[in-house]
Amino acid sequence: MTADSELASAAVRGERQAFSELMTRHQVGIHRFVSRFVRGENAADVTQDTFVAAWRNLARFDPSQRFDVWLRAIAINKCRDHARRAAVRRFISVDLAQAPADSVDDGLISPETATEERQTLALLHRAIQALPASLREPLVLTALEGLSQADAGSVLGVSVKSIETRLYRARRKLADQLNLDLE
Repeated sequence: MTADSELASAAVRGERQAFSELMTRHQVGIHRFVSRFVRGENAADVTQDTFVAAWRNLARFDPSQRFDVWLRAIAINKCRDHARRAAVRRFISVDLAQAPADSVDDGLISPETATEERQTLALLHRAIQALPASLREPLVLTALEGLSQADAGSVLGVSVKSIETRLYRARRKLADQLNLDLE
């Protein structure tokens, strides 16, 4: 399998198929990532905007870096752009019905338990969405996307120490919102 950096270099040279391969590899992950910030059809639009911006800026990609981290940096900026446009239009919608708990009922648990789990996930989702972006973004990148603190710092353009601090504050705020005892 060809490395992402090699495909990116080929795409810069004009090989469109190389960029198509990069999109195929990363589209699901980027869409999942964007969906944590933007809901519904808007997530697909922001995902598409991310790949358009990546195509336009591909020559600026540093092959010594991870391509997926570079893409997430673009994606988070596109999510921020979307949020700013939505605020200007005074149109903010959050669809909590799409919480991942929709697939909880696998026949092995009772409907009551599935309902409780959906409610708990919806509560957690609302608490995460209520965090300021400066705390929500590193939390999503590390806890939900599985990036290292260093990679999250690269995506957000901040130091690892800043990520550590923001994660600590995000967890404390979540614990306070959910009345959990972290001690």
